[in-house]
Amino acid sequence: MTVKTFTPNNTTTSEIPVKTLKQGESVNLGGGNRIGFISLGCPKNLVDSERILTQLRTEGYDVVNTYQDSDLVIVNTCGFIDAAVQESLDTIGEALAENGKVIVTGCLGVKEDEIREVHPNVLAITGPHAYETVVEQVHEVLPKPEHNPFTQLVPDHGVKLTPRHFAYLKISEGCNHRCTFCIIPSMRGDLVSRPIGEVLDEAKRLKEAGVNELLVISQDTSAYGVDVKGRTGFWNGMPVKTDMVALCEKLGEMGIWVRLHYVYPYPSVDKVIPLMAAGKILPYLDIPLQHASQKVLKLMKRPAATAKTLERIKKWREICPELVIRSTFIVGFPGETEEDFQELLDFLDEAQLDRVGCFKYSDVEGAKANELPDAVSEAVKEERYARFMQKQQQISAKRLELRIGTEMDVLIDEVDEEGAIGRTYADAPEIDGMVYLNGDTELQPGDKVRVRIEHSDEYDLWGVRLD
Repeated sequence: MTVKTFTPNNTTTSEIPVKTLKQGESVNLGGGNRIGFISLGCPKNLVDSERILTQLRTEGYDVVNTYQDSDLVIVNTCGFIDAAVQESLDTIGEALAENGKVIVTGCLGVKEDEIREVHPNVLAITGPHAYETVVEQVHEVLPKPEHNPFTQLVPDHGVKLTPRHFAYLKISEGCNHRCTFCIIPSMRGDLVSRPIGEVLDEAKRLKEAGVNELLVISQDTSAYGVDVKGRTGFWNGMPVKTDMVALCEKLGEMGIWVRLHYVYPYPSVDKVIPLMAAGKILPYLDIPLQHASQKVLKLMKRPAATAKTLERIKKWREICPELVIRSTFIVGFPGETEEDFQELLDFLDEAQLDRVGCFKYSDVEGAKANELPDAVSEAVKEERYARFMQKQQQISAKRLELRIGTEMDVLIDEVDEEGAIGRTYADAPEIDGMVYLNGDTELQPGDKVRVRIEHSDEYDLWGVRLD
């Protein structure tokens, strides 16, 4: 899980992920308007946290990074899988023990009874994307401070919990799918697309603030605009259709990296590949395929068209040879046989995906998959997970080895005494590989440099700066 807190030394970003708020000595910053904030879970949750923090900062609240300095702590929870639920409950407990005044929001908030059974002293609880309600709950505990908006300015792009040079752009909320292993629709509801003009305005503000990589996220990015039937909106006085292709076309005109996440392989994706080939958006697709066995995919209530998926991947690479594909898979799903698992391994061999994540199936309270027969034992899950990862490591190592001797643009994320660490277009932050420039200590986060790749392993690259 990704956990971030707001860092008051920088009003726009929190650059270092941390487990919880610090437990350091108290520093008196003035009374009654100091908020501690903990954000758990996925990038979509992170965007929700940014929105809440932006409103609180706009109203004059101070956001601090220790329990002792906080007059109130907000915990934005994750509830997707059991491990995330436990982490959220543990974090709430720690916040109560260290501070005593806690408001809970986020995905786990839809299970208020479960939270209160463990932590009855929580002040208030809301579900995900309940921004206004959370702020109202803060008002009840800590009345709005008096402040001068001209001396306590919040940037136009709001408070960000990512480094300055990249940001998540959430284009919709909710999901219309009913995958049997997932409870997101019960937490976040059906698909609701943001107005395209609003999305493009935010993208423009982020670019003007120095962001040079936008990571487009939602529960189902390919479905953007489906709920409004592709309704025509307006931006800069011009009509723009509300769909993924039109959005990518406009984002591609901004001259910064645009990376697509959580893309279902709908036919509309085919229309985006030429934009990638033309350099308008990054040739990178994050497609959560989940499995390759037709039987297992049907049990998951996922699109069961593995052969067609392979055909489309082949065509995409013909149009855009530089295309990098990332995906995630689940092993040990109820009913998965050794034959099903072998189909998955065979798919990996044929698809040659660049970046792959794997999860061992676990029951999620409220998920339909819990009712399926033929559960897979934990020992078999572990054994299949190990075989899966070994297979993908071999594929990843071979694909990265092909990069040796090539020149690539690298966006720098971090610089320390040993050198600079960055990413190419092929790598999303926090989930993919890195490029190491040993000894190159003069760069700054956000710099983009040309690099010759000289070495690789299963996941990462090493190179030398050319400019």
